[in-house]
Amino acid sequence: MDIRWRLRKAAADREVWTGAQLRRLLVEKAGLKLSSASVSALLTKQPSQVKLETLVALCTALECTPNDLFEVDATPVTAPVVAPRAGRLPTSERWQARED
Repeated sequence: MDIRWRLRKAAADREVWTGAQLRRLLVEKAGLKLSSASVSALLTKQPSQVKLETLVALCTALECTPNDLFEVDATPVTAPVVAPRAGRLPTSERWQARED
């Protein structure tokens, strides 16, 4: 699964072009005060986590939903198949061989 942060696009779609504008909206509409550096990081980097309080404030300030802020690709990721080394039994077969 791949998740992409789309705050900059959601903000631009609502004609919010700068961190200062977004910061002002967060205070005015949602009552959330974030530092300039925090707002800049939200706009320029994919966060590894977002506080629920911040997510709600962003949605309130931009009049959007979380679906506007995240793009989720739910395509299943499969792990590569690793062949056993020559001459060795797979782990499950080694355990069975010891029990015999």
